[in-house]
Amino acid sequence: MSTVLVSHVPARLARFVLRMFPPRTHAVYGLLWVLALEGTAVSLTGTAWRPTGATWVRVLSVVLALLFLRMLDEQKDLAYDRVHHPDRPLVTGAITAAELRGAMAALTAVVTGLNAALSPVAVLLILAALGYALLLAALERLSATVRDRQLLNLAVTYPAQVLLGVYVYGSLAAAGTAPADWRAGALLALCACVFLHFEFARKTAWETPPGARLYSAALGPRRSAAVTAALAAGAVGCEAALFLPDGPAGLLPCLTAALPAWGLWRFLRARRGGWPPSAATGFVAGTHLALAVRAAVLP
Repeated sequence: MSTVLVSHVPARLARFVLRMFPPRTHAVYGLLWVLALEGTAVSLTGTAWRPTGATWVRVLSVVLALLFLRMLDEQKDLAYDRVHHPDRPLVTGAITAAELRGAMAALTAVVTGLNAALSPVAVLLILAALGYALLLAALERLSATVRDRQLLNLAVTYPAQVLLGVYVYGSLAAAGTAPADWRAGALLALCACVFLHFEFARKTAWETPPGARLYSAALGPRRSAAVTAALAAGAVGCEAALFLPDGPAGLLPCLTAALPAWGLWRFLRARRGGWPPSAATGFVAGTHLALAVRAAVLP
C-alpha cells in the first residue's frame, strides 16, 4: 500500500463506521445494554448502583467489540453482498479487507488494554468473545450449511454476543459487585431474549423478497411471529423471576411488554409487510432503559 493510501485509511475507516455502524443506533444500544446489565446485576445484591469508571470501560469495550463483529461480518458476507448488496463498502472498494483486518487488530489491542485496568478475568472474557467470533468465521468458510441455513447460523453465531454479556457480568462478579448464583443466568437470559426478539422481528415478514435471509422464510410468517412474541414473553418472565420479590415497583420494566404485544397484533392483522420496526426497537431500548433506571432508583 502506498504512503498516500495509508494516509487515507483513517478517513476510509471513519466513513465505513458511519455507514455500517452508525453510532446513533449501535453505540446507543451498547451503552444501554451495559448500563442495564451492570446496573441490574449490582442492584440484585441490594446495593444502590451508580456508574463508575469501570462502567465506562465496560461500555466502551462492548461498543468496540460490536464494531469488531460488524467488521468481521462485512468480510464473511462478501460473496452474498456482491449479489444482493452491491453498494456495500467492501464490494465497492470503499474499504478493503486488509484495512478491516488492521482495524480489528487495533480494536483487539485497545479492549485488551482497557480491561487490563479492570482484572485478568475481564481481559480473558472479552478476548473469548472476539476469539469465538473469529472461529465462527472460519467455520462459515468451511461449511455452506452453517453459512446458508438461517436458523442454524443464528444458533452458532449468537453465542458471540452472549459472551459479551458474560464479559460484563463476569467482570462484575470477579470484582465482587455482582452475585454469582442463579440470578446471573436469569439476567443473561433476559438480555438474550430482548435481543433475539429484535433479531426475529426484523427478519419476520409475510413476503420473502428474492435472496432475503428471513426467519419467516424457514418457519413461515405465523410461526416466526410466534417465536418473536415468545422471546418477548421470555424476557418478561425473567424480569418477574428477578424482580417480583421487590413488589410492584420492581416490575416496572415489564410494562414494555405492551410493545411486542402491539407488534404481534399489528403484524397478524396486516397480513402483509413485516413486523413493525418501531415496536421491536422500542422494546429493546425501552427495556434496557427501564432496567437501568430501576437499578439507579431502587436499592
